[in-house]
Amino acid sequence: MLRRAAWHIAGLLLSGVCTHSALGQLSGSVIGWGEHVAPIDLSQGFVAVATRGSHGLGLKKDGSIVGWGANGARQLQVPPPNTTFVALAAGSSHSLGLRADGSIVAWGDSTGGRTTVPSPNTDFVSIAAGGDYSLGLKGDGSVVGWGSNFRGQLDVPAPNAEFVAVSAGSSHSLGLKQDGSVVGWGFNFDGRTTPPSPNTDFIAIAAGGSHSLGLKADGSIVGWGGNYQGETDVPAPNADFVAISATSAHSLGLKSDGSIVSWGNVTEGPTPNTGFIAIAAGFQDAALTADGSIVTWGASSNGPVPNRGFVAAATNGSSMGLKADGTVVIWPASSTLQPNTGFVAIADGLWHSLGLTTAGSIVAWGGDYDDWGQTRVPLPNSDFTAISCGEHHSLGLKSDGSIVAWGKYTYGQTTVPPPNSDFVAVAAGWLHSVGLKSDGTIVAWGYDYDGQTDVPLPDPTYVDIVAGYGHNLALKADGSIVTWGCGYPFVEPNIDYGQCDVPEPNSGFTAIAAGWYHSLGLKSDGSIVAWGKNDLGQINVPAPNSNFVAIAAGADQSIGIRSDPRTRFVDFARFQNCFAPGRAHDQGGSVLPDATCRLFDVSRDSFIDLADYALLHALLSGP
Repeated sequence: MLRRAAWHIAGLLLSGVCTHSALGQLSGSVIGWGEHVAPIDLSQGFVAVATRGSHGLGLKKDGSIVGWGANGARQLQVPPPNTTFVALAAGSSHSLGLRADGSIVAWGDSTGGRTTVPSPNTDFVSIAAGGDYSLGLKGDGSVVGWGSNFRGQLDVPAPNAEFVAVSAGSSHSLGLKQDGSVVGWGFNFDGRTTPPSPNTDFIAIAAGGSHSLGLKADGSIVGWGGNYQGETDVPAPNADFVAISATSAHSLGLKSDGSIVSWGNVTEGPTPNTGFIAIAAGFQDAALTADGSIVTWGASSNGPVPNRGFVAAATNGSSMGLKADGTVVIWPASSTLQPNTGFVAIADGLWHSLGLTTAGSIVAWGGDYDDWGQTRVPLPNSDFTAISCGEHHSLGLKSDGSIVAWGKYTYGQTTVPPPNSDFVAVAAGWLHSVGLKSDGTIVAWGYDYDGQTDVPLPDPTYVDIVAGYGHNLALKADGSIVTWGCGYPFVEPNIDYGQCDVPEPNSGFTAIAAGWYHSLGLKSDGSIVAWGKNDLGQINVPAPNSNFVAIAAGADQSIGIRSDPRTRFVDFARFQNCFAPGRAHDQGGSVLPDATCRLFDVSRDSFIDLADYALLHALLSGP
């Protein structure tokens, strides 16, 4: 489900013959859409931020809402028109937006009615989203709740009046009264709805998982309820706070100097820690700066930072990118690789991942949740040239043209049909496997419910293959795509979302990728064509649809790598006339070309413009 992993020129080192070679690949930034939307541009124009579960929301100056992170319940798909919003709130898997006219828009997970705003949907002035329910504060000071009421979190105590703020936790609610007192209701196993005395002088409230926070007028914070991971232990000095936020097991406090203090089950914070004016706590934390940018951190933050220098991507259970320097970046940050160096290809399965190194060995990680041995690479772990991941099985292509398969075997997906030779490409689907031979023969084995093994006739012009949940794509040298495995019309259920229906014109493609039930094709003009299932927006390529250099798809997720149009990278380059006495070098020993020492791009049969090289050199030498 991964495509176009490649090497990238990382420096033009002076050698005895003044040459250096590398497999070339344009690099750029990763763009993700579908089940997980990240990263997106959070650099300017925001006036509010909200997070809670694995997604975040930002309100822009123009009244529109932007979302990032998890989108499995469509919690990032703001219903049109995406305008006139003045406030926002993020629940565990649903979202709320308050319009300027006092109405509330709700979207995402609708289980239990959490997105069904009661009538009349008018006169709201504030909103809060909890674990599986929602709250709205009316202009008359009353609170309205909807969604799950299993723990009484919707049962506002009488009198339901004179509220000035509300906050929704996992299963308990808080309301701040005009007189500065706090009222709590809902699940109260550990005292989370019972504020300590004196219950006065509060100016802000925050409901977390099993704890609650209240900000006093003197700038101190009071915490109560469950303190299982230190989430109510406010660090000293407990003073000068101006805002608070709480999530399942940790808390945030914003100081008057613009710095953020965090406590509980939290190990990191923003860097640099200054200039913030609003905070939001969740599985990912976020903060709004005075200049209108949003900074995120934590396990489900907004993709890789910095977002540049990527040459390939993979996605399925998580998302990852391969950098030009051979390092791998994973998001959400569920694991780290040590040592993280020397990778030339990556692949991602449901719970496991693979990385191919320059030495031809495979590094495997993950797989603990459902261990079928998919991370135990068979010996000898050497001479591999390509990799692919299925649900719980793995494939490795050897330099001798044979395929090694390991992991889950229940449908024969790891039993390579004989003769196991002459393969040039491999692809692992959910429960099946595919191999392309040098003579254009395609071989498929494993689960065949949807016609996965009914391969097309041999064609020596096939150059690549990919596999989705059940469907498969083959790319031809003429830029066209051949598909199969989208179900039999006479077999139920026929899971056909159009993932095999390549949009016309079926030409000009240079790369292919397959998710569970959707497909991607990269065109030679740098645009992406996407087709198939679209319940989570996985085929809605973000604008501008241009300058893409690589693609990846998995599950209900899509990723594109968009190049920086200012940079140029070369497939094979050499210096000419580079041995004059006194020739300038950079600190790494690379020749600095001038009018006599020129860089020649063999792949394009032309010299590299000195200005282009200067920019390239600066980018490669920069931070």
